[in-house]
Amino acid sequence: MIDIQNLRDHRKIDIDKVGVKNIRYPITVLDKANGVQQTVASVNMYVNLPHKFKGTHMSRFVEILNEFRGEINIKKFDNILDEMRKRLTAESAHLEIEFPYFIEKKAPVSRTPSLLEYRCCISGSRQKKKKNDIVLRVEVPVTTVCPCSKEISEFGAHNQRGEVRVSIRFKKFVWIEDIVRLVENSASCDVYSILKRPDEKFVTEKAYQNPMFVEDVVRSLAEKLSNNPEITWFAVEAENFESIHNHSAYAFIERRVGA
Repeated sequence: MIDIQNLRDHRKIDIDKVGVKNIRYPITVLDKANGVQQTVASVNMYVNLPHKFKGTHMSRFVEILNEFRGEINIKKFDNILDEMRKRLTAESAHLEIEFPYFIEKKAPVSRTPSLLEYRCCISGSRQKKKKNDIVLRVEVPVTTVCPCSKEISEFGAHNQRGEVRVSIRFKKFVWIEDIVRLVENSASCDVYSILKRPDEKFVTEKAYQNPMFVEDVVRSLAEKLSNNPEITWFAVEAENFESIHNHSAYAFIERRVGA
């Protein structure tokens, strides 16, 4: 049968990324408390395509994924990227795995346990004659209280739920749980799935006593990340879904550690 993908293309234009997106696939994630955690990811897989070829072989991406079934985790990233380059005769390969990760959190007073979801993404690229570039991203919900509102009001202060997104490059493996804890320690208060009345009182008062702008959140977190010897680069963004405005407040910091 004719291999249409391998036919010549007359336009002579290289394609940077070509492949498959949004493959729903079971993966294994390393869990600090329980060893491993099973979850379901959305997977994107791409390679470059030289100008001389009409198309890539889409089925090979899924074949590679199936061959690593049960071993799709951050420790196997390099192997998967190398196999993509080899099987698709590509100069570069790119892999993105986005997934929900659950951590059990106990309410601060009642100690009622519940699971809280954190959106995570591991993305990696492999270029010919270059080291693999792997980035971990973690999205963490938080609570903040506005310092300005607290300062100018006779009583009370407006508070809101926010989201902090942290992306890091690292020398050695870094636990998702450790990144989550750094973020939650940089906000006015944590977010919980279950709160009894004593818990609600605790988190309300804790947040009120620890007001933070988005600027405070990203600066506090950047300071902590800069002091972590395993991290070589980070990008931090905080977004507050304002309770008294119909817009969000936003702040962003990106740094190479040691630069």
